[in-house]
Amino acid sequence: MDLTTLLLCTLLLTACCCRRSAGVPDKVEPKPEILEFQVGDNAHLNCDSSLSIDDLSHVDWFFKHKDQRIHIFQVRRGQGQPDPGEYQHRLTLLDGANLSLEHVTPKDERIFICQVKGLASHTQEKYIQLQIYKAPKEPTIQASPSGISVISKVPQEVATCNGEDGYPIPHVTWYKNRRPLKDKNRIRITEVRTKESSGLYTVKSTLWAQLDKEDKDALFYCELSYRLPGGDHMKESKEVNVTVYYPMEKVWLEVTPNRLLKEGDKVELKCLSDGNPPPHFTIRKQDPISLSWLEVENISDGVLILEQAQKHHSGLYECLGLDFETGVETTDQQQLLVNYVSNVQVQPKAPVMSEGSSLKLNCSAESSQPLVFHWKREKTDEVLKNGSVLHLTNLTREAGGGYLCVASVPKVPGLKHTQLVNVTINGSPWVMAKEAHMWVRENEVVNLTCEVSGQPRPTISWSVNGTVHEHEKDFQTVLSILKVQVIPELLAKGAVCRASNSLGSNKTTIFLELVNLTTLTITTTGNTTSSQSTTTITSPSSAKANSTSTGDPVKKTGTKQESKGVVIVAVIVCILLLAVLGAVLYFLYKKGKMPCGRSGKQEITLPLARKNEIVVEVKSDKLPEEMGLLQGSNGDKRAPRDQGEKYIDLRH
Repeated sequence: MDLTTLLLCTLLLTACCCRRSAGVPDKVEPKPEILEFQVGDNAHLNCDSSLSIDDLSHVDWFFKHKDQRIHIFQVRRGQGQPDPGEYQHRLTLLDGANLSLEHVTPKDERIFICQVKGLASHTQEKYIQLQIYKAPKEPTIQASPSGISVISKVPQEVATCNGEDGYPIPHVTWYKNRRPLKDKNRIRITEVRTKESSGLYTVKSTLWAQLDKEDKDALFYCELSYRLPGGDHMKESKEVNVTVYYPMEKVWLEVTPNRLLKEGDKVELKCLSDGNPPPHFTIRKQDPISLSWLEVENISDGVLILEQAQKHHSGLYECLGLDFETGVETTDQQQLLVNYVSNVQVQPKAPVMSEGSSLKLNCSAESSQPLVFHWKREKTDEVLKNGSVLHLTNLTREAGGGYLCVASVPKVPGLKHTQLVNVTINGSPWVMAKEAHMWVRENEVVNLTCEVSGQPRPTISWSVNGTVHEHEKDFQTVLSILKVQVIPELLAKGAVCRASNSLGSNKTTIFLELVNLTTLTITTTGNTTSSQSTTTITSPSSAKANSTSTGDPVKKTGTKQESKGVVIVAVIVCILLLAVLGAVLYFLYKKGKMPCGRSGKQEITLPLARKNEIVVEVKSDKLPEEMGLLQGSNGDKRAPRDQGEKYIDLRH
């Protein structure tokens, strides 16, 4: 073959290859229609065609998997038939060639193709792109349990945020104090995305950061951003605070309560610092003599509690804080002052005086603050005088007893102390109830009481035998109680209580009277009629005597007054009754129904024995000792004949 022929063949071959390479270009796919649905929705796949539905010979549906078409449904002359496979039971033919895809999932996010062939073999295709969305669950956040040290030079884990079951993958944004974190030098965010078998995604985002001391109160949270059909959405987690560790810079000693303290107060000394974790605390107290520091025991977490502060607790205290991580040691000092009042003394301590003499009492005390004094009587709590000196002149027996010196600090409310001094007034025994009587029943056992005062302490004796008990009422008064049976001899003579000391003697007699029934009759004569009226007042009946006697002596003076009062009331009642009776008689007389000697009119029919006498009987529930009707003006017992009638002339 010559050179010309070879060259010609080469040119022909090259032209053929070039033509084959530059053949008819592939058919360009149309732009797909995008349809958005949420997981679980039913998707409508519409197949639009310019041909009339009657002209359709057949329609085929496909979905694209990579570069391949997978046939899933066919329509032949209005009848639909799904192909076996994953869409066999989820596709339903609607009107024409349109399909309904039930309960879409993330796996359905693909391109579906509707291919229509006309009778003239004219073919049309429509591409549909499904986009599936699913909102994630509420995000959860977990702060780092180990905390973050500001000393670290690399970012440390702050918190972890979880967003579950979202599609597509939600976007995570971190915030601190409501501001997004953007400092890439001090902030690092890592994410782990997990695709579940359902096709949904779970994202786990971890925030790493370098924090400062100022971040100890910072609040962190995460935000999930996602899309749903129609727009973008977001969900926020709750806010969390992460523990930040930072070195101590200073310590201070705090004393509570923050006011002037007094003995007996509960006081708390507490060490505090600006470091986290708190340093190791030690509380020390300075010795006032050697000025050395002595460690205080029984402290817990840098807190010393004085349940009842005392004078010796005052002094200079020091709180020492040691940071183990940095080795830094810092101290703070506080002066503690517990105010007090002590050593309250009265001079003379136990004065013994005579009646008519004078006494000067001096009071002194020690205190951390200026003092004020005043004097009070122990019995009555009455303030006698302000000042440290109390003058008592012309002393009487009643002046004996206790006196209180009260030393107080006005600047410290509640801070005061008292000192008692007993003043003794020498004198013969003084019997408090000299004449007394009591109502008793025969043979009963009663308690007779005798109260005696005097200095020197008197000796007490009784005139009758019985059981005697003595006890001190106060430092100069003695009560003697005699337990004795009521016998005729005791009723006749009474019981004598005798008290004596080196300065004299005294006695009192207690009279006993039986409870019985007495009657006081008051007879009056009216001036309007010739009749007379008699009022009978009856004392407590014998049934009243069945009540138990208390056995306590009754002072005669009080009984006299009560008896007189009862007699007056009884007389007034009688007069009122007689006045009413007189008015009734006068009314009858005026009406002519009252017999009169002058008029000769008929007399009122009465029993012969009581024709000229009207008797009114008034019974009282009071005891004889309350009525006082058996006594005279001097309390003496009356003879039975003296308990007879009194006549009150009403004519005047």
